[in-house]
Amino acid sequence: MSNPRISVSQIKQLIQLRSNGLSTRDIARALSLSQGAVWKYCRAVLTACGTWEAALAFEEMELESRVFAARRLRPTPSIVGPDCAWIHTELRRHKHVTLQLLWEEYHAMHGRGALRYSAFCERYRQWAKRLQRSMRQRHIAGEKLFVDYAGRTVPIYGVSCEEAFRACVFVGALGASGYAYAEATRTATLPDWLGSHVRMLEFYGSSPTILVPDNPRVGVTKADRYEPQLQRSYEEMAGHFGIAVIPARPYRPKDKPKAELTVLLVCRWILARLRHQRFFSLDELNAAIRPLLHQLNERPFQKLPGSRRSMFESLDLPAMRPLPTTTYVYAEWKRVRAAFDYHVDVDRHYYSVPHALVGQELWARFSAATIEVFHRGVRIGSHLRSYQRGVHTTLPEHMPKSHRAHAEWTPTRLINWGASIGMNTCAVVEHLLKSKAHPEQGYRACLGLLALARQYGQTRLEAASALAVKLQSPSRKSVLSILQTGRDQHPAALTEELDLPAHPNVRGPTYYH
Repeated sequence: MSNPRISVSQIKQLIQLRSNGLSTRDIARALSLSQGAVWKYCRAVLTACGTWEAALAFEEMELESRVFAARRLRPTPSIVGPDCAWIHTELRRHKHVTLQLLWEEYHAMHGRGALRYSAFCERYRQWAKRLQRSMRQRHIAGEKLFVDYAGRTVPIYGVSCEEAFRACVFVGALGASGYAYAEATRTATLPDWLGSHVRMLEFYGSSPTILVPDNPRVGVTKADRYEPQLQRSYEEMAGHFGIAVIPARPYRPKDKPKAELTVLLVCRWILARLRHQRFFSLDELNAAIRPLLHQLNERPFQKLPGSRRSMFESLDLPAMRPLPTTTYVYAEWKRVRAAFDYHVDVDRHYYSVPHALVGQELWARFSAATIEVFHRGVRIGSHLRSYQRGVHTTLPEHMPKSHRAHAEWTPTRLINWGASIGMNTCAVVEHLLKSKAHPEQGYRACLGLLALARQYGQTRLEAASALAVKLQSPSRKSVLSILQTGRDQHPAALTEELDLPAHPNVRGPTYYH
């Protein structure tokens, strides 16, 4: 052994101390050596000499030749380095896999040719440092899906080649495989934001566990590091697919490195290649994006085996959950307050709620076909959606009892009621309905006649109405005055001819028949 680390005299001291029963630790301390060096030379002495007593009997030259010859002849096992790409893949494939477990499997495979645990970990960490920064985070297969909008927009031109609008580019990427999705939308508003999510999940064909967006106002109403508040429609969409939404911390782009990297790749590998083309519709732009997106996902990794697509099929897809069988229906949520007339305003149309909730703060959920109103999480009303502005949609069960009874009376029903009592009562009802400036005023006056029928009886009401018609004053007040004075009970009053002057405004009794 050339250039030995310790001298022959130190070996002699080592043999003497070991024969006296000192431990490896004590010998290392006494000779200022490492415990590993003491252990190696003790093994070499025993290999060359057999026993400690025999070793003490040799001269220094003989001892040196024997010990260092044994050190030279001892076979050195060839070290088999770990497959760092395999380690990286296994750590992402399974949530509870650790470096300790992977080292044990590696050591069982290679035995004496395996690195020790500390060297194994160091070798992997040095290898991981050479990857992209966004790859340093450990992403569990099928767990996280990162979403964001690309900073660049794409112009869409009109028929006269003028710029009509600039399309936004929505980007998604799975954490473990980096499998990318991209599409163009007209805006970044809520309908397009949610629609892009649905189409992205249909593209993957399965659902992840967690969605990680940035903090766009369209999806997060209040950005907070600890308790962000989600937009209610976004929360409902995620709930339909069984996904938890955990926004990245504000101003922390490192929380979503996959999204940042994928946005960069989409800009470089897709949008940059389309920069010389002109698009006249979103469909045309998305048709150009799809084949380039396919190429991006099929492109081999530089430092890992496979591609984004192969990693998706082997890592993410088996760990993700199938999509729900029911179709997601887009709906928006709006905070509303029940007005004094127990109606809420949704897009300038007014829908009724139970009258007891007047003044209460409610939530309205409206889709293309229905309107639902919730109070403290409980649905308290549902309507078919109407797009007529300024119109009311009212359910009878939402009305107070008095309003409901009032609403049940229509002009036809009121006239039929008057005719059931008598010809003159019917004439008074028709006059009240025609003479009032607003139909509601006529309803109220006719309901007043109904009250008189209950108070005085239908016979007296018909007699009083006949006298009021004869007096050319077919109003509720006239009928009430006749009933109160009892003039309807004198037959002579009904037959008495009135000597009225001729006048063009005076209509005869036949007008009301």
